[in-house]
Amino acid sequence: MLRLLALVCLLIFLATGFRRGFEQDVTDFPNYYTGAVLVRKHAPLRKFYDWSWFAREMDRAGLGTRIGSYTPQTPLTMLPMVGFTGLSLQRAKQAWLVFNLVFLAITLWMLSRVTGRSVLLLWIVTFFGYYALNSNFFLGQYYVFLLLLLTLAVYLLYKHKPWAAGAVTGLAFALKLYGGPYLLLFIAARKWKAVAGMIATMVASVAIAIAIFGWADVHYYLFQLLPRFLESGAVDPYNVGNQTMSTLLRRCFLAEPQLNPQPFWNSPAAFFFFRALFGLTVLLLLYLGTRKTTNIERDFSWYVVAVLLLSTNLSSYTFILLLLPVILLADSCTPLRTAFLAASCLLLTLPLHWPGLFWKMWLLLGLFFVFGWERWRNVSSRSWAFAAVAAVICSVLISWEQTRGYREEPGQTAQQLDFSSNSLFASFPVVTSSGLFFQSMDSDRYVIRWAHEARLDEITWKGNALHPIPLSDGSSIALEDSYRRTSRMVRFDPVTKQITALPLPVPTDDKPASAASPDGKWMAYDFTEAGFQHLWLRNLASGQQIRLAGGKCDSSWPAWEIDSRALVFASDCGRAVGLPVLYRIEVPTQ
Repeated sequence: MLRLLALVCLLIFLATGFRRGFEQDVTDFPNYYTGAVLVRKHAPLRKFYDWSWFAREMDRAGLGTRIGSYTPQTPLTMLPMVGFTGLSLQRAKQAWLVFNLVFLAITLWMLSRVTGRSVLLLWIVTFFGYYALNSNFFLGQYYVFLLLLLTLAVYLLYKHKPWAAGAVTGLAFALKLYGGPYLLLFIAARKWKAVAGMIATMVASVAIAIAIFGWADVHYYLFQLLPRFLESGAVDPYNVGNQTMSTLLRRCFLAEPQLNPQPFWNSPAAFFFFRALFGLTVLLLLYLGTRKTTNIERDFSWYVVAVLLLSTNLSSYTFILLLLPVILLADSCTPLRTAFLAASCLLLTLPLHWPGLFWKMWLLLGLFFVFGWERWRNVSSRSWAFAAVAAVICSVLISWEQTRGYREEPGQTAQQLDFSSNSLFASFPVVTSSGLFFQSMDSDRYVIRWAHEARLDEITWKGNALHPIPLSDGSSIALEDSYRRTSRMVRFDPVTKQITALPLPVPTDDKPASAASPDGKWMAYDFTEAGFQHLWLRNLASGQQIRLAGGKCDSSWPAWEIDSRALVFASDCGRAVGLPVLYRIEVPTQ
């Protein structure tokens, strides 16, 4: 009976999620594939995180016009895909899905060896998380492979091979960041060989990244991009569909004119404090709960819940990682806890849409506390007091530092331009006598939008429309048309609304260094400070310099209004990396 049920589950899966993924080339696999192609072309790493540049490279790789990005992947995330780049996109995805079936089979075999349960039974349990399984294969995602790595680490711990377990966990961290908190587990459990193995792999991974991309680009990722990814996520940090604690706190305490105009209480200091306090509290609870571990394999699976709880990005495919705690924690639970674990994990994988309640986050929090409670019962009151004081003090210091940086961001001094049809991306502004042009993001491509006479028009055609540039007539613009692996420059005439080819080379540099005001009095320019691009203004007569936009984020692309009284520029401050919005700021009268 068990074999028949397992076979039926397999056939259903192969006929639905697997087949759909096998036949369609929908994202997210094209993002990984393009990253792998760029590695073979020796492209600079920092350009991978430029959304419009990446879209152009997707087209040049033969993937057609589409919105794609490499955010928030690590410098090595794409490496497992490099071997597939000799195939066409769909053939590569099909090969990746077949490998994922093998990865899943190996994962279930290892879990069977650790728990003593039948592989067929474990497959049926996996199938009950159908929606997480389905989305991984349909999208060509990465998380079955990540599950394999984490399960391999558990298996190696079970086989008393801590150095190898640490090395595999370090690899999971280097590829997808999910292995990071496990260093805390190995330290708390005094598994020094595992600590050494994990550190060795992390150091080797950095060395490989440097060998491929160079130190400058790896430094840029580690010290500019990575902190922002860990804080704000990948696309929309205010989207209630992304049910994380970071999103909830942003919705409650941080105003954003387009994405979150009416928070519960607009208090950036409270947001930074509670975000830091939550993260530190989870980490301290993990440490206190595993100092006297008796079963590191089960503690490892408990950390999976914590990693998801701390994540700034959660999607349906992410929850396939819950297979580890479902199987390993249930093995030692009371029937009531087992039922709670199974019901919670099943609900987490279902496509239920109650986003405003953040119910998935609360379920994860419940799982974390239910399975951590017994681990904390023997912690001394002195340890609790020390941990609480340390968490509060550190949170206050972090909040103070981040609030100070927040006050330097353009949102505090400049007016955000509200284009309701474009809430996620607006950049490369150009001001002409005909109005304001800027690059924007549509559902499947980049377009140029034109704000004029209280209207917002869209300039689009078959390919991506990129990087508008003002022309000498003061009215029309040039822009790049990227379509079918080729790029060309075209001219848009706002009078006739016609698009014609231009005999100009496609610019290789996406960003101008500076912009002089039409009246000749000012020079606006972006300047890199501590790795971030900040906007500055210089009086050409006196030499006086004024910083217009700072913070731990990027502000660039200044464009002057015709009367020289104000600047329009793009900034991703308060948003996801590389997804800016437009601001307008008036310049001093003197």
